[in-house]
Amino acid sequence: MISHTSLPPAPLLHRSIKRILRAESPVSKTIGPPPMPLSLLSLAVAAFGIGTTEFVIMGLLPDVARDLGVSIPDAGLLVSGYALGVVIGAPLLAILTNGLPRKATLTGLMGLFIIGNVLCALAPSYDLLMAARIVTAFCHAAFFGIGSVVAADLVPRQKRAQAIALMFAGLTLANVLGVPAGTALGQWLGWRSTFWAVVGIGFAAFIALLILLPSNIPMKKGRILTEFRVLKDPQVFLAMAISVICSASLFAVFTYISPLLSTVTHMSPHAITGALLLFGVGLTAGNMLGGKLADWRLMPSLIGALVVLIAVLALFVVTSTSMIPALATLLVWGVLAFSIIPPLQLRVVDTAHSAPNLASTLNQGAFNLGNAIGAWVGAVAITHGIAYQHLPLVGVALSCVALALSILSAKMDGPLLATAEERG
Repeated sequence: MISHTSLPPAPLLHRSIKRILRAESPVSKTIGPPPMPLSLLSLAVAAFGIGTTEFVIMGLLPDVARDLGVSIPDAGLLVSGYALGVVIGAPLLAILTNGLPRKATLTGLMGLFIIGNVLCALAPSYDLLMAARIVTAFCHAAFFGIGSVVAADLVPRQKRAQAIALMFAGLTLANVLGVPAGTALGQWLGWRSTFWAVVGIGFAAFIALLILLPSNIPMKKGRILTEFRVLKDPQVFLAMAISVICSASLFAVFTYISPLLSTVTHMSPHAITGALLLFGVGLTAGNMLGGKLADWRLMPSLIGALVVLIAVLALFVVTSTSMIPALATLLVWGVLAFSIIPPLQLRVVDTAHSAPNLASTLNQGAFNLGNAIGAWVGAVAITHGIAYQHLPLVGVALSCVALALSILSAKMDGPLLATAEERG
């Protein structure tokens, strides 16, 4: 017979029963937050491949031009063609993939990516290479758009921006690792070998998506024409406009960073390569930082990053004349430039909650539209006599516009200091 004294005290027994009913581990609160799901890795691998094929062509322009018998400026249009393909592909793929299961859609888009890069590697002429680049670009906006929503749905609400940032880490790593490695490979074995290598990355991503991505990802179904009405929402429009202008601010300066570092900072080609690598490290760090800050305070983080970005770009006018200060400024600029990407992507998903896949996909087109606009604005500024040293002031002006729109959008929300939980 069990004595009365052998039973645990009533308060302790009561807590134990409650813990069992809630399936709560006694040590669960000491372990910390659960890790990010492994399925996000498959999205990051795919982003790495897409980012590599988008930007690696810049390092291979002389080889492509020489092999296909075109001028370097004509070869440079392969960059513009890709960006145009993203802008066109965003609404087109949003319509074609509407209502399809997310896993099937993402694996199908990666299949299109593989086919496009195979065509790039085999293209016998400039025109066919341009067409292949556009085909490849079609999957870009849809993959990043749908992938952002999927990444956000795979984690708790308070970690959504970090999940998006983890996927976009593949894109930033493409600038740090994929582009330099692809350029070196293309210069060694010919530019076609780089595209074959990207095909291999695409196959790895395809397999990772099949294995790691869950099949039962929830999705909201709706009529595509009805979903397009979400663009009438002023907050959705503002979020995309900010994406365009922020991207334009970056590319108005970054497109011409090599001649700037060469003529103003007097760096050698080898030193410029190292500087771009450092900038890529900044992009990667900023991407992850932006995810954490956006999950904490989305709009204040975006506004704060833009304020500091404006100051850093203005400072670059002064620091660009000396190597060490210029390198330090490049690193900080890279951190700030990509710290605003996860907040902007999550902002679009949040404001377009009735059509997140469509809006997120279109926002990728907005980023690339900003790329093209920024490069054009920078070219116009240089043509009209703006010195390379003062080109960062163009980025300052564009960032000021983005800051004004961000403040307007935040004021339309109500209280500025809303947390992720309070937003949702």
